[in-house]
Amino acid sequence: MSKFTFIDLFAGIGGFHLAMDSLGGSCVFASEVDANARKTYEHNFKKTAPALFKSGNFNADIRTIIPDDIPDFDVLCAGFPCQPFSQAGYKRGFSDNHKSERGNLFFNIVDIIEAKKPKAFFLENVRGIVSHDKGKTFKVIRNMLEEELGYSFYYKVVKAVDYGLPQLRPRAFIIGFRDEGIMRGFQFPPEIPLKFTMSDVWGGDCSREVGFTIRVGGRGSNINDRRNWDAYLVDGEVRKLSTKEAVKMQGFPSDFEFPVSKTQAMKQLGNSVAVDAIKVCAQSLLSHMNTLSPKKTNVCKRNKGEWTELLSFMKLINDEKLNLANKDLSKNGAYFNISKVTTKNIDYDCILNADKKVVIKSKSTQIEKTVEKERIIDNVLVSNITKRIVAGSKTFAIEEFELIENSLGFSMLKGGNSTQKSDIVLDIYNQNLQKENEGFGIKSYLGSKPTLLNASGNTNFIYKAVGISAQDIDAVNSIMTRKKLKDRIHAIYALGGKLVFDKTEKDTLEYNLKAVDSAMPEIISAMLYEFFVNRTSSVKQNIANIHRAGKLNTLINYGDLPALEIKIKNLLISVLLGFFPGKKWDGNLESNGTIVVKENGEQVGFHIIDMLSLKDYLFENIKFDTPSMKRHRYGSVFIEKQGNVFFKLNLQLRF
Repeated sequence: MSKFTFIDLFAGIGGFHLAMDSLGGSCVFASEVDANARKTYEHNFKKTAPALFKSGNFNADIRTIIPDDIPDFDVLCAGFPCQPFSQAGYKRGFSDNHKSERGNLFFNIVDIIEAKKPKAFFLENVRGIVSHDKGKTFKVIRNMLEEELGYSFYYKVVKAVDYGLPQLRPRAFIIGFRDEGIMRGFQFPPEIPLKFTMSDVWGGDCSREVGFTIRVGGRGSNINDRRNWDAYLVDGEVRKLSTKEAVKMQGFPSDFEFPVSKTQAMKQLGNSVAVDAIKVCAQSLLSHMNTLSPKKTNVCKRNKGEWTELLSFMKLINDEKLNLANKDLSKNGAYFNISKVTTKNIDYDCILNADKKVVIKSKSTQIEKTVEKERIIDNVLVSNITKRIVAGSKTFAIEEFELIENSLGFSMLKGGNSTQKSDIVLDIYNQNLQKENEGFGIKSYLGSKPTLLNASGNTNFIYKAVGISAQDIDAVNSIMTRKKLKDRIHAIYALGGKLVFDKTEKDTLEYNLKAVDSAMPEIISAMLYEFFVNRTSSVKQNIANIHRAGKLNTLINYGDLPALEIKIKNLLISVLLGFFPGKKWDGNLESNGTIVVKENGEQVGFHIIDMLSLKDYLFENIKFDTPSMKRHRYGSVFIEKQGNVFFKLNLQLRF
């Protein structure tokens, strides 16, 4: 197989790593929370993959990962926690919060796939995941990967014995590809004969050709007990499995070492994947992946946001100016003349001159050509395209843009970067200033209201549920009313508990918030509580309510209401022009203005020369929003180490 890169999530002791490495793969990132499993993993791979450990890319808790910080890779591998879906466990599924948040960690995988867009993924879990909750859990998984992320989706319940190992071990294998499109042709490989039997494993005559599934717990059952898995009749005597036999049954090499106790070693093997089964299926995955290429279609389909970016690009060329606005989005009489339009992601500048012509100049070669502006765009075409965007849904085509791009000689939208604040780059001037390469973000009202801060695992706030015990978890999490999040919080207080802000889930967000103001994490935590309990969505009204009720920690001097409002305005402008929650911020503004495309298609702008209007516009128009609780892993009580109980709320801000 050709060389490829992969990441190993919920890595255990490295069953996926062994399989992928044997096929030419290089592991660039791994994550495993169990300290003993981490010890075994590093002990066995530190010589063959030294860069993984020296680079700091061996993570201890997947919840702390900033997806954008993971090195690029081809294949995501993950045997995510199976206990929530296991026949032998409590089968709580996504709601299993009794041992940390193991039930919903699948959504961390989703976050990583969404951010990094690997060529393929390979997931493994117990077969019970397919039927859990009458198939609803599996439907969520499939819809998330297939519908939301756009990957193909294949699954099969595979036994280790299907691919040569003398062990039952039925597991659900889930495989998908990014660029498969409508030409879907992946097939799981055909079964192969046993490579050896249990007699070979024991080195004696075993009464069973194929062994039981190696699992965690339950050792010592009578050999005739239907729950037995570790006792075998060998040469007429009852013998119990040791790590020697378990290693061979799981397909690990005989020289694989366990720098832990025998009890821990058997637990680790019971939690691992069957290496040979992973390897054979991964071979088919890689063969198919290498036949695929990025999707190419005759008609380009884009979403409303992407089309609006192109519309703004063309309107700026057509209008040759950008009207500035007040806090109510009305024109304030001021405007910028536009002399150049481009983006950070394309190689071409569109230079506007006085005779209604556009000079298209390559940034890299300096080669240029001139086109008549009326051949590219006019007011009627702008109006028609605006109507098409308003009427569109999901991803759709606008053929007129293909003609425009052909006239320009390049694609206006190319290689977008989700971690940049400038959608458009302009040369601007008026009687007061002249600026080159000024970055502007775009916020569009042509579809649903735009977001200022998108929800993700990066925007969770963690509260300690003081006074709540482990016995209260199910009572709180079972509340499934229409206002379940609010009712769950009320239930915590009714049980004698209370929520006390602990920290943001990701250190990067806390760092960025404190860069705005040292008290900002605690201020936002109080505002989130006010929103989710009292439904005060307006940022302006929310902070006023908190101040009036005296809900902020009196040990910290937050100042009077106007001082609090200044802090919030500074935060909003920093989010708009400065930082992303998943990227450590240097304190500088990455963009110097914002273009707002209004519902009627009119385009107005703000610039930092009038920061007051921009701050007032944000302060009076930004609201808290309620993202998906399941998708973003918040709104449930969960237990962490030492038995502490926690609860999470999520921050999303929308215009």
